[in-house]
Amino acid sequence: MRFCYFAVLMLGLWAGTAVSARAADNPPHRLRDTLLLKDPKGAHLSEAYRYYTEPFGPAPDPERAEAQYRAGRFRPGPWHKTLNLGLLHRRVWLRLPVRNTEARRLRFLWSIFNFTDSAALYMRRQGETRFTRLGDASSWAPAAERQFPARSLSFPFELSPGEAAVLYLRADVHTGGVYLPTYIETAEHFLAWEMGFPFERHWVWLLGFYLSSAVFSLVLFAFLRDRIYLWYVAYVAAVALFLMMEDGLDALLLPGPLYRLLWSVGQYNFLILAGAAGIRIMQLFLRLPMAGKLYRTGSWLAGAAAVLVAAYAAVFPWAVRHSLPLVEGLNYGREVLMLLVFGYGWVTLVAALLSRHRRRLAAYYSLTYLCFFVGYAVFWLNHLGLSSFNPIYPNTLAWGLFAELLVLSALLTGRFRYTLRQNAQLRIRRLQQRNEEGGRLIAAQDAEREQLARELHDALGPNLAALHMAWQSNAVRDALAAAPNAATIGLLTEEILGQLYSQVRQLSHSLLPMEPGTNRLHNSIVALCDAFNLNGPPHVDTRLDPGLDALPQAVQSAAFRIVAELVNNAVRHAQARHVQVQLRCHAAHLELCVEDDGRGFARGEDTPPVGIGLRGVRTRAAYLGGSVRIETPNATGTRVVVQLPF
Repeated sequence: MRFCYFAVLMLGLWAGTAVSARAADNPPHRLRDTLLLKDPKGAHLSEAYRYYTEPFGPAPDPERAEAQYRAGRFRPGPWHKTLNLGLLHRRVWLRLPVRNTEARRLRFLWSIFNFTDSAALYMRRQGETRFTRLGDASSWAPAAERQFPARSLSFPFELSPGEAAVLYLRADVHTGGVYLPTYIETAEHFLAWEMGFPFERHWVWLLGFYLSSAVFSLVLFAFLRDRIYLWYVAYVAAVALFLMMEDGLDALLLPGPLYRLLWSVGQYNFLILAGAAGIRIMQLFLRLPMAGKLYRTGSWLAGAAAVLVAAYAAVFPWAVRHSLPLVEGLNYGREVLMLLVFGYGWVTLVAALLSRHRRRLAAYYSLTYLCFFVGYAVFWLNHLGLSSFNPIYPNTLAWGLFAELLVLSALLTGRFRYTLRQNAQLRIRRLQQRNEEGGRLIAAQDAEREQLARELHDALGPNLAALHMAWQSNAVRDALAAAPNAATIGLLTEEILGQLYSQVRQLSHSLLPMEPGTNRLHNSIVALCDAFNLNGPPHVDTRLDPGLDALPQAVQSAAFRIVAELVNNAVRHAQARHVQVQLRCHAAHLELCVEDDGRGFARGEDTPPVGIGLRGVRTRAAYLGGSVRIETPNATGTRVVVQLPF
C-alpha cells in the first residue's frame, strides 16, 4: 500500500519537473541562419528551423506562411528535441534554410517519422521568388504507395554544390497529438539507417516477445478455457499494434487493406482498447464479484471504450472534412476516457489492497500494473505535450509493456497451475460424490431385490406349493378320473404349477443377496447354481478358485449379483442348455467368466445389444473400477468376462 502511494507521489513530482523543464525547452542558444547539409552527425535540425501554426480552414499556401515569417510570427523549435505541441488542432509549418556544402550534387530526404494526415514539402532555391511544391504524401497510404517507399513520410530534394534554398514542410495532423520527429539526411544515410532500424531499436526481438506471449496465452486457454487468457491476447495485440503504428512499422509489415483498416480505427484508440482488455484481466485476476460496484464500473468503462472506438472510427473521417469542432470533441473525449480507464486501475488496486480477501492477489498484480503505469505515464505526458522525455529506445511504453508481460506471464502461469490444482480437486470431489451416489443406488437396488425375493419366497412360493399339493390331492384326482375329457388338462395344469413353483424358487434365490459380513461367496454361488440345476436342463457348471471368501465384501456382493444376472440371462433369454461359471482370483483383480451355448448374438454386430440386465452388470463393474467384455465367438454361444479390481 505504501509502495503505491510512493509511486503516485514520485510520478507527481516527476510530472511537475517535466512541466518545468518544458518551460526551459528554448534556452538562449544561438540559432543558425542556415543548416549546412553535409553530415547527419553534424548540426541538429532544431538549431535552424522555426515553426508556425495556423487553422486548418484556409488552403495551405507557402507564400502566406512566408509572409507570417516576415511578420515575426514563427518561433524556434525546442533545442535538440522533437517538436511536441500536444493536443493541438492546427496546421504546422516548419521553415528551414539549408545549404549543400559538399563539392558534389546530393540527394536529401526530409522525413516525418509519425502519422500525418497530409504533408508536403516546398522549396525556393536561391534566386527564385516563389516556392515550388516538391511533393506531397499522406500516412494513410502504406509504404509501398508513397512517393518514397519507407515507413516515414520522406520527401526527396536535390541540391547542387554550394547551392542554398529555403524549405517549408507542412504537416496536417487531426488525431489530436502533434508530435513531429523529423530529420534531414542524405538518401544513402537514410537507407542505411532504415535497414538497421528494427535491430538497433530492438523491435525484432520485442515484437517476437509480444507474439510469443500471445501464443503462450492461447496455449493456456486451450487447456483451461479461462477467458482471462483471451483478454490477455487482446491486450497484447492492441498494445503491440499501437507501438508498431507509433514507429511506422505497420506501414512496412502490413498489407494495404489491413493497414488502412487499422488507421481507420485510430492509433490512440488501440491504447483505449488495450486499457479495456486490461480492465477485464484485472477483474478476473482479482476475482471481483460481478455484483460489486467496482466490477460494474469497470464493465461500464470497458463498454464505453468499445462504443467510443466504434463511434470514432465511423465519424472521424466525415468530421475531418465537414466539422473540425467535432474532431476536437472526439479527441478530447478520447483523452478523458483514456484517463478514466487509467485511473480505474489504481482505484481498483487500492480497494483490493484494503480488502482482506483480495489483498494478496492485489499485491501480486500491483507489480505488473506499476510497469504499465510508468510506461503509460511517460507516454501520456509526452502525448499531451507536457514533456518530451524519452529515456530509452524505442520508447518507455514498449519497455513498460515488455516488463509488464514478463510479470503478467509469470502471474498467469501461476494462475494456470492453481486452476489445474483446483480442477483436479473438483474432479476428485465429483468422483467421490458420484461413487457415493452409485453406492447408495446399488444399496437401494439390493434392498429392493431382497424385499422382492423374500416376497416371492415367503408369500408366492408357499401359495404355489399349497396349490400344487392341493391339485395332487385324492379329491382332485377322483374328480379328474370321473371326467376323462378333463384329465389331460389336469395333468398339464399340474406340470405348469410344478414348473412355476420351481421358477419362483430359482428367482428368489438369485435375487436374494448374501448376508452381509458372512464372506460366503463360494457357497452362495454354488447354492445359486444348484437351484438352477434342480429341474434338469439347463445345466450350470461352476469352476471356482479358493480364496473367494477372503475378498472384500463389496467385491463379493458385486460378484454374486453379476453371476446371478448373467446366469439368469443365459437361461431365460439365450435358452442355453449348458452354462459354465468361472471365478479366478488374480493378484489385483477377480475375473468372472460366464459362458453359454445359447443363441448368442447375430453375426456382424459390432456392438451387441445391451438390455437392463447387462446395463446393471456394467454399472456394478464400473462402480468398482472394473471392466466388462462381451465375446461372441459364434452364433450359438456367448462369453461375458468381467474384471473387478480389489
